[in-house]
Amino acid sequence: MYNGNKLSPFLKGVLVVGFLFLYIPILSLIVYSFNESKLVTLWGGFSLRWYASLFENEQIISAVWLSIRIALASATAAVVLGTIAGFVSARFKRFRGSTLFAGMLTAPMVMPEVITGLSMLLLFISLQQLTGYPSERGFFTIWVGHTTLCMAYVAVVVRSRLVEMDKSLEEAAMDLGARPLKIFFVITLPLISQAIASGFLLSITLSLDDLVTTAFLSGPGSTTLPQVIFSKVRLGLNPEINALASITVLIVGIFVILANYLMLNSQRKRERAIAEAMRGDAPVLPSAPVGVEGMGRPGRA
Repeated sequence: MYNGNKLSPFLKGVLVVGFLFLYIPILSLIVYSFNESKLVTLWGGFSLRWYASLFENEQIISAVWLSIRIALASATAAVVLGTIAGFVSARFKRFRGSTLFAGMLTAPMVMPEVITGLSMLLLFISLQQLTGYPSERGFFTIWVGHTTLCMAYVAVVVRSRLVEMDKSLEEAAMDLGARPLKIFFVITLPLISQAIASGFLLSITLSLDDLVTTAFLSGPGSTTLPQVIFSKVRLGLNPEINALASITVLIVGIFVILANYLMLNSQRKRERAIAEAMRGDAPVLPSAPVGVEGMGRPGRA
């Protein structure tokens, strides 16, 4: 069935059916976003009226901006905390409480969101009764909930990259007298930058998509986009939602294509540099972090 790089006709057919199953609903949604009729499943002619109506809907526009702000803030905090947690779990594998730390780090990934949302809601209610803060549920409470969820995914991605990373550059820098903090920022951080970028994009996606946890942690005036979409779909199919979903698919598609292009381009440059170095055309690998040569202690050879 599988011979080298060639797929058998059966596997090709399965692959085509799988792609059609995944993408035909999305394509039909995009097509019907240009429908003139108010009935989503009945074609009434080509029109852009629902796109114009979408940009005039203040509730949806407000929910979009709130979701974007929460996603960016949550992804930034999750990257910082997740990178630190992933670094600790990869570099310091044995310490007191390491098993508990690893379990708590991955718990938000496997815990049902209903349990997570309810527990965080009870936490914020208790804090409000004890300290008076937060005074109400809104941006801050949603941000904390999304950061807690996204941080676990970032930590796993960063830890996986650190585990498989070659430590020779870090050890060489230590032999030259570099301090651990400088090694991290000059050598380790550039080497795991792709993992951090992947975690950041994944965090944005998780935050924009979250509904269950947000429903527990949101309050009046802090309705996110998934909540608006869910409330409108419960009342019936709305052509404006088709237009909104089409714009979302377009934006996500552009970002995915751009990210894949940049990653593949970076990988090709790295492989070409390694090949040139192995042939002897280049004395130093361009991928070596800048600043290692200046890390030696004064007076050392």
